[in-house]
Amino acid sequence: MSTPASSFGRVGVLYGGRSSEREISLMSGRAVLEALRGRGIDAHAFDPGLQAMAELERSGFARVFIALHGRFGEDGTIQGVLETLGIPYTGSGVQASAVAIDKLATKRLWTWAGIPTPAWRELEADSDFDSVAAELGGAVVVKPRSEGSTIGITKVSSNTSGELKRAYDEAARYDTRVFAEQLVAGRELTCAILGKGRNAEALPLVEICAPQANYDYHNKYFTDTTQYLCPAPLEPDFAQHIQRLCVQAYTTIGARGWGRVDVMLKPQPDGECAQLLELNTSPGMTGHSLVPMAARQAGMDFADLVVRILSEATLEVGP
Repeated sequence: MSTPASSFGRVGVLYGGRSSEREISLMSGRAVLEALRGRGIDAHAFDPGLQAMAELERSGFARVFIALHGRFGEDGTIQGVLETLGIPYTGSGVQASAVAIDKLATKRLWTWAGIPTPAWRELEADSDFDSVAAELGGAVVVKPRSEGSTIGITKVSSNTSGELKRAYDEAARYDTRVFAEQLVAGRELTCAILGKGRNAEALPLVEICAPQANYDYHNKYFTDTTQYLCPAPLEPDFAQHIQRLCVQAYTTIGARGWGRVDVMLKPQPDGECAQLLELNTSPGMTGHSLVPMAARQAGMDFADLVVRILSEATLEVGP
């Protein structure tokens, strides 16, 4: 580590929180905390789900590592608190965080920028679900707009027996805003990105091979049956094309520090084309997580990755 541990000062690791992804955040935060302490950094746990913001203000943290996932941690809210308190933090700022957690806002920006993403339709309880299925080509994925870890997501192959409405009802348990996205049946990739602006760099791509192509909550975090291929077995030129697209998607949102873009490869008569799904601005850091996997392939161990992310902690609004 080129930066002396003492130069980071007292560091807070924000984990847990109040979102539906609390369990995963606790796992990520513990791993980050252990890595930082292993490098001699004065790191301390802070759980916004159990501790008041007044305690955060009194903490004396010189900077914090955000290991929160989902609402109240990845959506710009905690970033706004930290901006107000003047405590530099890892990852994206208020605006980029708020945009990225909203999958439809993200897709609209990407479409404006010419970045390929599957077609979609917003859903309401009284939507004409037959028309939605017809417009999107039959098979769709119904998603809450602002949830992660595949929570509330349902794949629907047809709407012959009201399947879309049931999928809507399931997603609406987690979010008042729901949408249907055209199902892309193909290979699943992810691209980790570090840095900011012109200095943003893509790490090696990871291909995800889940049982029955179902990369759900269980297969993400609690099973060893999902296979990960890193680097993804792609032609070098095609892999670089996907990495450039993902960096463009990341910078279009205004993300910084680190993130992960999820990608599907859509089969075409002459090959495959990339379709970008979403951007995660505070990805998982568990034993099954994808950013550490890509970093290892790039020659960076877990502690190196954590310290690099921490070293780029900053405020969005200067003095």
